[in-house]
Amino acid sequence: YAPPEIAAADLTGLALDLALWGSDRLPFLTPPPLPALAEARALLADLGALDDRGGITAHGRQLAVMPLHPRLAHMLAAGGGPVAPVLAALMADRDPLRGAPPDLTLRLDALAGRRAGDPATLDRIRTEARRLARDTGPDRALSPGALAALAYPDRIGLRRAGDAPRWLLSGGRGAAMDAGLPLSGARMIVATDLDGEAREARVRQAIALDDGEFRMLYAHRFGREKTCTWDPREGRVSARDRVMFGAIAVEDRPWTDAPAEAMAQAALQGLRATGLTFSPAAARLRARILLARAEGADVPDVTDAALVSGDALLPWLGGSRTLSDLRTLDLTEALRSLAGWQGMAEVDRIAPSHFTTPLGRQVPIDYDGDAPAIEVRLQELFGVTWHPVAGGRPLRITLLSPGAKPVQVTQDLPGFWTNSYAEVRKDMRGRYPRHPWPEDPTQADPTLRAKPRGT
Repeated sequence: YAPPEIAAADLTGLALDLALWGSDRLPFLTPPPLPALAEARALLADLGALDDRGGITAHGRQLAVMPLHPRLAHMLAAGGGPVAPVLAALMADRDPLRGAPPDLTLRLDALAGRRAGDPATLDRIRTEARRLARDTGPDRALSPGALAALAYPDRIGLRRAGDAPRWLLSGGRGAAMDAGLPLSGARMIVATDLDGEAREARVRQAIALDDGEFRMLYAHRFGREKTCTWDPREGRVSARDRVMFGAIAVEDRPWTDAPAEAMAQAALQGLRATGLTFSPAAARLRARILLARAEGADVPDVTDAALVSGDALLPWLGGSRTLSDLRTLDLTEALRSLAGWQGMAEVDRIAPSHFTTPLGRQVPIDYDGDAPAIEVRLQELFGVTWHPVAGGRPLRITLLSPGAKPVQVTQDLPGFWTNSYAEVRKDMRGRYPRHPWPEDPTQADPTLRAKPRGT
């Protein structure tokens, strides 16, 4: 079965009737969809038919008795003059120039006899216009475009950037038409008939709107809006000072004195959209903090999701404006600050940044893999009979030859001395005869030196 009409129809007239009756608690066979009803009431408020509390106004009562859609009734009552009833009758009827370009002025020309059209439809529109003329308000000498703007305050379109004929409508939707049509070059239009697409509808009928008349009609509804946002297309923070009418920016200029905090918030939006980038130092520090946290240290969560979900990074984003700034941002100090002095002491204890060899040399610990790891000369660990630990896990030790080539990887140094060292010693004595290779490395002194030549 086809869906009931109330589920798909424009509910503006129904919403006006309900306001006139003072109640919407009616025994509907199919209740009206609440989103569509809310949209209809928002339009009636735009037209001045409902007050702030949703009650009907005197103007709304006037519209309710007129035999037209509330949009067109408002245009007739508020616009007046000889053109308003003609335009109202035209927009209420079928298109007399089916297949013609969408410009409404072509239809007005046909009604004036300056262009051919469907004779029966044109005659019917003229007859209806004469009837509607009796209900027309005082003549305000408005152009057809301004009259249409009275009827469609939510479909006033401002051209988007670029060459394509695309507009952003004041209600938030997009609208487009084919290039090369009589109306495709207009800066502002009123889209009186759209194909129903939710995001960017095709324009079936529209008319050009003069900027001066638009401001004369709606300047009292303009609002100033200062925003700092992340522009994903430009890859930068965008700080704008705009004069808005609904969703369209009537005026748009840079916000030159935007507060640093607002700029940082916009940069944080960029981080959330593009993801965090860590310098090698920051990545190592973060890995240490996460490992210490896993071992029970009282330090904050520094995963990507946790870092960008709140405002913790804001103090370090004040100077970031572009994607390049975000990519080169070093978060090392931010991570240290988040962990705090006491937290970093715990991190240094549980997941130290370096391993100190028996010779006192500081070897950086790599925490990027599944286990913390170091690379160290095999001879520098002579005499070490225990296996080093970091973050509660055995270090993965890559033992190096005197020529800094990997010899063995172990997570059990005592086991290496007992089981594998003898074979390694045979090989190393042949390759590096001037270096000491004791039979019992656990009793030898660590060294990085070779024997003098001739000894």
